[in-house]
Amino acid sequence: MNSRVPAPDNLFDLSAVDPRAEQSLTLVDAEGVKIERIVSSGQASPPGFWYDQDFAEWVLVLAGSACLRLDGEAADRVLKPGDHLFIAARRKHRVEWTDAASATIWLAVHLRR
Repeated sequence: MNSRVPAPDNLFDLSAVDPRAEQSLTLVDAEGVKIERIVSSGQASPPGFWYDQDFAEWVLVLAGSACLRLDGEAADRVLKPGDHLFIAARRKHRVEWTDAASATIWLAVHLRR
């Protein structure tokens, strides 16, 4: 993910986004919390890869759509604009797909201790 592009003033401004790569921009990085805007354009977790983070994360899909798989759950979670999900620390999860036809814009809040 690329975090070197300056943060936009508008979460929906995609003028600096290269759709060939997922891009993550840190909007806030303060004690105990990090907030990112992530833009995906058809990206997914690599085969066999699972996120296993030492912090809790809350994600909100603002535009587009995505499918998340949480370890131990029988069904995948399809998220569309307005859908959000809390993922506890150490809860293994992966991105099965993101919308390839239009950008998926996420707001991710990382809650660190």
